Amino acid sequence: MGRLPVVFAALSLALILAVLRGVRRAHIRVEYSVAWLFAALLLLSLSLSDSALRWAGTLLDSSDPTAALLVVCGCIFVVVLYRSSLRISGLKDANIALAQRVAILEYRLESLDEKIASQTTA
Repeated sequence: MGRLPVVFAALSLALILAVLRGVRRAHIRVEYSVAWLFAALLLLSLSLSDSALRWAGTLLDSSDPTAALLVVCGCIFVVVLYRSSLRISGLKDANIALAQRVAILEYRLESLDEKIASQTTA
């Protein structure tokens, strides 16, 4: 086993610990941590298993299994980041809709206040 799989194994363990620590301290929600934990576990299993690494290399038609590890790692994290981008986009849309509803309610409240004030002075 070369240095690169060992480095990836150490990085995936660090990622697992960071995600678990974030969940414990409520910095990341559990439903978002699942994708990161799955990605880190997949990376850890690929980097620790020579047979899985060679299988990934033959599947990607790569002569170097560590190059296949890099490709798989990149693909995994692109998928996780894409899912995060989708969620962020949805939250932004929901935030805009909520701000619009609050503005409408504020306008109605101010209109009612003005109506009540005009009725009490009349």
